[in-house]
Amino acid sequence: MSKEQASKIIIATGKRKTSIARAVIKPGSGRIWINGVPLEIWPIELARLKMYEPLVIVGDLWKRVDIKVNVKGGGVMSQADAVRTALARGLLAYVGENEELKRILNDYDRYMLSGDPRRTEPEKYMRYSARRRWQKSYR
Repeated sequence: MSKEQASKIIIATGKRKTSIARAVIKPGSGRIWINGVPLEIWPIELARLKMYEPLVIVGDLWKRVDIKVNVKGGGVMSQADAVRTALARGLLAYVGENEELKRILNDYDRYMLSGDPRRTEPEKYMRYSARRRWQKSYR
């Protein structure tokens, strides 16, 4: 491994709803930590599988790097989506704008690199929620 390759560090971010994930990718032996917890023992299985998706798609590349992800805000699945986006963007940047890998990631899920644009609808004036109205009485 050359000196330039050894000092290569990539920082990538991912957002989903109100969750923000920051991933630091550097050369290593394939360890992945989410908020200080190894991804292999992440407690919520569905979220763990969602976070593994970009790793499975890129193949054995992630076994040559160490990834530390810090994620905050939002709920469990929102955080998982934010981590997934950060991992996909970071690994793509680590490889160096590989068009074929970018196409594969976009074909699998178009929001994996670009992020999901959906947000919560704002609450309207004089209402309890975004869509709820006052109850009408007909009699």
